[in-house]
Amino acid sequence: MNTNRMSPLEIRKKGLEALAKALGPVGMVRFLLQFGSNKGNYTEERDQLLEGITMDDVWVQVQQNRDQR
Repeated sequence: MNTNRMSPLEIRKKGLEALAKALGPVGMVRFLLQFGSNKGNYTEERDQLLEGITMDDVWVQVQQNRDQR
C-alpha cells in the first residue's frame, strides 16, 4: 500500500479500520480516548469513528471481553 498517494482522509480511514480489526470497536474507542480531547466537533468526530459500528457489534465485543475474564 502506497500511503504517499493517499489523502489524509484515506489514511485516517485505513488507520481506523486497522484499529477496529486489531482491537474491536470498543478497544478502538478506548485506544483513541487515550490521546486527549480534540478541539474539533465532537459529534462529527464520534460519528466518523463509529461509522458502520452497530450496537450489536458493541454488544458482541462486551460479551467477548466478559468471557475472557
